[in-house]
Amino acid sequence: MAEYPYKTREGGATVTVFVPYDCKNHCPFCINKEEYGDMTGFSLEKICESIRLMNSITPYCDFVFTGGEPMANLESLQTMLDCIPDTHRIFINTTFPVQQDYSADDMIAFTERNKDKVTCFNISRHLVKYVEESPDEVLSRIAAKKRVNCVLYKKYPKEQLTAYADRFVKYGIPVQFRFDYTDTTPENLYEQEADPVLQDLKHYFTYKGLDGCRMRNGFHFEYKGLHMTYHKTLPYSTIIEKGDDGITYAILYDIIIKQNGDIHSDWTGVKMDIDAYKKVVFEPNDNVLIEGEIDF
Repeated sequence: MAEYPYKTREGGATVTVFVPYDCKNHCPFCINKEEYGDMTGFSLEKICESIRLMNSITPYCDFVFTGGEPMANLESLQTMLDCIPDTHRIFINTTFPVQQDYSADDMIAFTERNKDKVTCFNISRHLVKYVEESPDEVLSRIAAKKRVNCVLYKKYPKEQLTAYADRFVKYGIPVQFRFDYTDTTPENLYEQEADPVLQDLKHYFTYKGLDGCRMRNGFHFEYKGLHMTYHKTLPYSTIIEKGDDGITYAILYDIIIKQNGDIHSDWTGVKMDIDAYKKVVFEPNDNVLIEGEIDF
């Protein structure tokens, strides 16, 4: 049983689905790779059952597909997408890889078939290349909305930041830089002066504004008309807090469907109490504009 009753934002906590098949990548900051070392018990059918269950509890929550590499098996990915009604926003985290089983045209055709289903393809493109990447021109052909994600990991080559941004100015693809979230704490989540990544970004780009909540935030920048964000988030997804009603709640931001279909209430391996979540208390979305502007 859950130690505390659950609370989440209106619409429901974001449901992240770990696809039941591996990628061939070995990105150094990936904490998921070990989970794919032994794929015993991985089940597409059980994942679909859990997707349907989460839809029945919160029919307006967001879904995110990650891994692994969601696009390493387009047939299985399509099966999972088809389980989700159109009341949900859907995001796919992908390297949009060069791979043997599917051509670039195959993957572009997949985006065309699902352009009204997928809200955004979040594509990993880092300053340091860890995988064989599809050309930027291929990314520009993705039929749905797309965004590039770049983890600024350890001693990244900051002198390459403007050249990196120029790649995507050409195609008008927004960029989200990401802090290595394994190093994020409640104390440094909103730190500015002592955050060297933020200071680098403020040096090279025009700072516009900041929004955020208890769990994560976004510092917004503009460069040659391109919207860029610096995203920081805590490495867990549950906040324990007493409400105005005097009740202590476990406030959930993310729910995880594992490769075997198990449902967790946190990234730290905590299994969800499904019956308790069926009684979840909703609160207004706590993400607010803190300074400046974020829509430009």
